Amino acid sequence: MPYDPLYTLTPEIASDLMRIESFNQAVSTLPITPRVLANLRETARLFATHYSTMIEGNRLTQDQVGAVIEGAQHFPGRERDESEVKGYYAALDELERTVQAQKKLTETTVQKLHALVMAGGKTRVRPTPYRDGQNVIRDGKSGAIVYMPPEAKDVAILMGELVAWIRQGSIGNFPVPLKAAIVHYQFATIHPYYDGNGRAARLLTNLVLHLGGYGLNGLYALEEYYALDLRSYYDALTVGPSHNYYMGRAKADITKWIAYFIQGMATSFAKVHAQAKREAERGSKDQSKLLRNLDGRQRKVLTLFEKSREITATEIAELFGFKSRNAALVCRRWEEVGFIEATDTAKKTRRYQLADPYEALIA
Repeated sequence: MPYDPLYTLTPEIASDLMRIESFNQAVSTLPITPRVLANLRETARLFATHYSTMIEGNRLTQDQVGAVIEGAQHFPGRERDESEVKGYYAALDELERTVQAQKKLTETTVQKLHALVMAGGKTRVRPTPYRDGQNVIRDGKSGAIVYMPPEAKDVAILMGELVAWIRQGSIGNFPVPLKAAIVHYQFATIHPYYDGNGRAARLLTNLVLHLGGYGLNGLYALEEYYALDLRSYYDALTVGPSHNYYMGRAKADITKWIAYFIQGMATSFAKVHAQAKREAERGSKDQSKLLRNLDGRQRKVLTLFEKSREITATEIAELFGFKSRNAALVCRRWEEVGFIEATDTAKKTRRYQLADPYEALIA
């Protein structure tokens, strides 16, 4: 049976949807500068990584997460935490590539995001197949069953229906934020994997928002809203008369969850709008057209060019935690696409500057 969520569009939800729309439109008209995207956006990515993994019990602090991503520090005894952080950050990179390429969302897209989440920072992964057995969510203290998801035999059918619903759910005037809220809930309800379901659900939700035009250039982190009050997050997700999927959860009224999610989006979007507005008031020049041609790493490396007109592959390696050989390969690729150019090819240690079209970004 095709997915058919049950909910009521309350006045409060409608009001928050209008707020989201207002902030989304307002931010799109404000200057998008290198400083905004390189600093605020990277901060949002680190926030998303920190808070989404923290929800699952990760013990690394926000500063430690940043150090792990940059490859600047290792924390003995926290190897699993480090792996989770690297995995989530890598999945965010994949999310951004999917959005930039405007790829259609498929089950393989979802499975690859999950594979990256679980791969500890590896970028070459195979899409994760759905679970082949039953999993159960238990209370961490009492051991009591909190939720029993659908049987493995039904998972592929349910995921197929969900992805099909996502792809047709924007037909007509169906609001994208509302669709994202429903997707988050239904993915968590299906629980298609033994582990990593929460992180994958939050990534899929963000992907739906970005593909639907509600990405705010990646400057927001809904994960922060969830993590700052975990009880409210879990309470909102817990609906229906039974913990068993087949005994009420499948057809539960999810109005409570939607109200929580939409309020969180409105709060997060308001925060981004305030940040972007402050930048606009500084008289920053809009460089959005140029910036949209760049991927996440290219935008981040602009911070090095802001400090020095010429940089080396070694500096790029330090910025991203790469090995020297990998940094050299990145530089070669960036030269080929016309993003940077070598300033003195005769020297053993090459130095690079931005290609002419991109000099305006740091002028």
